Amino acid sequence: MNSNNPFLNNKTFSTAASRKDEVHQAVVIDDNQNMTLAGTINRSLILFLLLVASATVIWWATFNGMNPIIPAIGGGIVGLIMVVIASFKPESSPYLAPGYALFEGLFIGGVSAIFEIQYPGIVTQAVGATFVTFGVCLGLYKYQIVKVTEQFKSIVIAATLAIGTYYLVSWLISLFTSYTPVHYGNSMASIGISVFVVIIAALNLFLDFDRIEKGVEQKMPKYMEWYGAMGLIITLVWLYIEFLRLLSKLSKK
Repeated sequence: MNSNNPFLNNKTFSTAASRKDEVHQAVVIDDNQNMTLAGTINRSLILFLLLVASATVIWWATFNGMNPIIPAIGGGIVGLIMVVIASFKPESSPYLAPGYALFEGLFIGGVSAIFEIQYPGIVTQAVGATFVTFGVCLGLYKYQIVKVTEQFKSIVIAATLAIGTYYLVSWLISLFTSYTPVHYGNSMASIGISVFVVIIAALNLFLDFDRIEKGVEQKMPKYMEWYGAMGLIITLVWLYIEFLRLLSKLSKK
């Protein structure tokens, strides 16, 4: 297991790697059809710009009287569906990834507007924290200050699965009982949980960097650039949302 991110897991990348050696109608895949680091970076930037553009539209509309709840929920649901489809059909990523970015932008824009109305200035802080975290993690990975070993991967994946399980169980229990999950509110325990989740989300970036680099080294098919870029955006969105949650709790203090 190289990453808990469904877009950057071993199974998908191994399958893609096996396809690169296939010969179809006597045409052999050459280097121009292989995954490259530059190509993945370019596609990541494209997806990021699409997400920001979509989020900006919802942000503007919200502050001009529109209720952001419906587009945020709708964008989140459609984005999730695209994630599921792409996880089973990575070769469709060149078409699904841009769509995901646009619909996820609706979700991000709506959620950001809601938080901004309640806590003025929080979005700027969350965006800044996300960019700084990404830059620091990229630098630490590039200069091998943090090395992604098998033990490192196992710990991060286990922690991420634990977080996902906790969120799911807490949500299900709160639906049918009066139980208030510990991570709600602004108690010290709740803030501590948010700090822990932010750290784990950041550590997932190292796994994403490692898997993308391995994909390039293994000369995977060209469409895996979109697949890898899509997975990286998913992690960044998660990190940004967790920063919003943490900062909102700190703002209540």
